[in-house]
Amino acid sequence: MQRLLAFFFAAALLWTPAWSQSAPDAPVPDLSQYILTPPAPPTPRINGAKVFGARPGSEFLFAIPASGDRPMTFTAEGLPKGLSLDPSTGFITGRVKKQGTYLVKLTARNSLGEASSEFRIVIGDRIALTPPMGWNSWNCWARDVTQEQVLSSARAMVDKGLVNHGWTYINIDDGWQGRRGGKYNAIQPNEKFPDMAGLTRQIHDMGLKLGIYSTPWVGTYAAHIGSYSDNPDGVNQWIKDGLHNENFRYEKPNGNYWEDRKEFYHLGDYSFVEADAKQWAEWQIDYLKYDWNPNDLYHVKEMHDALRKTNRDIVYSLSNSAPYADAPLWVEYADCWRTTGDIRDTWKSISSIGFSQQKWAPFCGPGHWPDADMLVVGLVGWGPKLHATQLTADEQYTHMSLWALLSSPLLIGCDLARLDDFTLSLLTNDEVIAVNQDPLGIQAQPVWQKGDLVIYAKHLEDGSMAVGLFNKSLKAENISFTLKSLGLRGKQTIRDLWRQKDLVETADAFSTTVSPHGVVLLKITPGNPAD
Repeated sequence: MQRLLAFFFAAALLWTPAWSQSAPDAPVPDLSQYILTPPAPPTPRINGAKVFGARPGSEFLFAIPASGDRPMTFTAEGLPKGLSLDPSTGFITGRVKKQGTYLVKLTARNSLGEASSEFRIVIGDRIALTPPMGWNSWNCWARDVTQEQVLSSARAMVDKGLVNHGWTYINIDDGWQGRRGGKYNAIQPNEKFPDMAGLTRQIHDMGLKLGIYSTPWVGTYAAHIGSYSDNPDGVNQWIKDGLHNENFRYEKPNGNYWEDRKEFYHLGDYSFVEADAKQWAEWQIDYLKYDWNPNDLYHVKEMHDALRKTNRDIVYSLSNSAPYADAPLWVEYADCWRTTGDIRDTWKSISSIGFSQQKWAPFCGPGHWPDADMLVVGLVGWGPKLHATQLTADEQYTHMSLWALLSSPLLIGCDLARLDDFTLSLLTNDEVIAVNQDPLGIQAQPVWQKGDLVIYAKHLEDGSMAVGLFNKSLKAENISFTLKSLGLRGKQTIRDLWRQKDLVETADAFSTTVSPHGVVLLKITPGNPAD
């Protein structure tokens, strides 16, 4: 039954409605009146994760995320042996052989001042010590993605300042694959990606990282070749028979894709997993989305082992709808795993996914993140034409707040080159991002619920608590809580994270009005004293 549901879902994604084939991209709406995030100050401010993990001897790349006027210079005190800092870019690179935790002081300076921040570099077995933050191509261009679109998104991540707030990964989803070849007989890119190694170099030169996509099925959801084959030479039968388009996507003259899905939606007899992993490492890939349903231990572990043999730190993300019963296995063998099918830009989709993640909380933490899927904000469309997200402004605040509280990977799914001011404000609020990137890595839990009103709470490393007041109803509602109900003692400062504004100091209670389908996201400081 689960596999049948996966087939139906894949067919829905691959079908392109008639209106999107002819209509131009929708205009970007002006939602600037709903912006809550204050502009970043011109003085330096170091943002993003406070901890970063790498394995001994692996290539290291970390771009210090700092907002403020440019030019800006950087220093890093206490870097471990093997790492160096480019003071003009803020890129930390090199290799560290010795395991351990290294405390580093990062400083950013411009003509208006300077800012410093403590940073932990952990050299050990785990990577992805905070949830990955980046962009994925599927929710805007789907199978039509091209190398130039990927580069455009990378440039936009830099030019629009997202990189200054911790956004790092540029991930190519399904649609890049051609046929097998090269020295490893690995999947080679189709003509839409003429130079994968060159693309990676350009991405790394921006201080960003590149991700790629595959499956243990013979073919992917979008009908390109996977990391398995029915033939020992790795050339899938539909390619031998010429049943493909110019990009080697399955295509049968006058055929029915849905009826023919059995040609590629299955696990093959011959594995090319090690060959593909070697090729990705040679291209210097940093992230893999491995996508099929249902996920199973054999194929998960096989790819895990192949990636580890490359001696390159490649974030390993499973997709989709990982079976809950196997959660301890996903913790052991994956850095992230999708807990759901593909998200859509509707309230029904984001709310049904976001408010149903509680069962994954025991398995959430540094190096292993349940993934509630991508952020459906901005211009989306699943190719070839885009439209503005159908979520209201309040629903988008709920979407971003809930994903931050859940410690879910944050992957933007829109066209970054056409980011509007409102969407940019959603993605660059450093106090909200800090909730997601908190080093403890605890997933928020609902601590109170009444009908369509729910309060989520999340413990943070500094002893404070992030609290989300959510209103799932269609009318404004008052939500209140006492500090005692959260187990908090003494006077606390309650801060609105979206407005970056302290609201009140109290030892008693808090109450506020929450918009329909909206949220008020708070931080309560200092929490209970350690003594």
